[in-house]
Amino acid sequence: MASRADQLASNISFAKFSQATELKRRLWFTLGVLIVFRFLSFVPLPGIDPTVLAQLYSQTQGGVLDIFNTFSGGSLQRMSLIALGVMPYITASIVIQLAASLSPTLAAIKKEGESGRKKLNQYTRYGTVGLTAVQGYFIAVGLEGYGAQSGLQAVVDPGMLFRVAAVVSLIGGTMFLMWLGEQITSRGIGNGVSLIIMAGIVAQLPVTLTNLFQSGREGSISGLLIMGIIVMALGLIAGICFMERAQRRVLIQYPKRQTRQGIMQADRSHLPLKVNTAGVIPPIFASSLLLMPLTVSQFAGQATQGDSRWGDFIIELNQLLAHGSPLYMALYGFGIVFFCFFYTAVVFNPEETAENLKRNGGFIPGIRPGKNTEVYLDYVLTRITVIGAAYLAFICLVPEFLIARAGIPFYLGGTSLLIVVNVTVDTVTQIQSHLLAHQYGDLIKKAKLKGGRLR
Repeated sequence: MASRADQLASNISFAKFSQATELKRRLWFTLGVLIVFRFLSFVPLPGIDPTVLAQLYSQTQGGVLDIFNTFSGGSLQRMSLIALGVMPYITASIVIQLAASLSPTLAAIKKEGESGRKKLNQYTRYGTVGLTAVQGYFIAVGLEGYGAQSGLQAVVDPGMLFRVAAVVSLIGGTMFLMWLGEQITSRGIGNGVSLIIMAGIVAQLPVTLTNLFQSGREGSISGLLIMGIIVMALGLIAGICFMERAQRRVLIQYPKRQTRQGIMQADRSHLPLKVNTAGVIPPIFASSLLLMPLTVSQFAGQATQGDSRWGDFIIELNQLLAHGSPLYMALYGFGIVFFCFFYTAVVFNPEETAENLKRNGGFIPGIRPGKNTEVYLDYVLTRITVIGAAYLAFICLVPEFLIARAGIPFYLGGTSLLIVVNVTVDTVTQIQSHLLAHQYGDLIKKAKLKGGRLR
């Protein structure tokens, strides 16, 4: 017979929204923050001529610029206050996490619990400000020379005043966006930073599909190829949903305990280890480390084109690291695999898990508690992480490589689909958890009322 918890879980329906007031409040808050994010993407930097900038972007679009523009929800194309998005924050968090695993001082701070986490978050914010200032300055300098070959000027009044105003504006936009992400995480539904990235990708979806179908109508792309892209996208979505739910369940057994009837009974449970423990973090981390420097160098190359050997070197570097090139794919794939193993090690600690099992009397059948359990868990986790890393690399690289080689103006590749599907599944799971908690709360209230009447 199914338990009451199983019945509640199976009966969860989105029709319960009208009763779950806390969930509705969180959803409305999340939606409001995402609307604010979209409004900010249309606010240009001070001193920018939006009309000229749109003309220049249409002439130089393609490759890295379009990929990063998709991630930022069109903010880079309009050079808005949040043109850099949350990429500097993600890059700073990568640096802090790597430093925490290498530096004994930061590792000790990390072990302090909540206070240590707050200190590391503060260091991440400082790093975000520094990275945004450096990247913003290079972008401001690049904007001043952007379009010099075409006789167009995107900046109304170039000079140090514009550079300072641009850097300050970009810092303010990025920090405000980071704060919005933290507010979603604490007061809304889902992971705030991931939701902001997903919102930017989804906002560019109509433009991407329009360009694709427009190319088909003009005859530059065959209808059969467009159907193949759609089928490939649907297949990727199905594969992502399957792999994100895949688990390796490790059997955990507890000693026999005597019940009230005097029967010795052994408890059993399972330790679920996800095949993709790192989730969507590795592609986001690898993208932030690769796309942002390439975007800055591409702006710098436009500003110094034909003026010096340095400008020619930047242009040659951009060609070598163009989207779909072997070097770009190799670096991107290496970054995904590295961060998959790195973030899995951060999220799951075999030593701590083995110690907790030993403390509670649990053990894996055939494995001695303590060190042997730690080694076994590390062995199992390493093997399934290899599968997870291969899955992430395949999903992110193969579709984008095929699209880049075919010259198709479709920039919602495997990485974007992975982020959208993964974040959507995670958000829906959190919504179901809130609904389940609400149903349990109603059940407890009814049980208390019934108990009170019996008295």
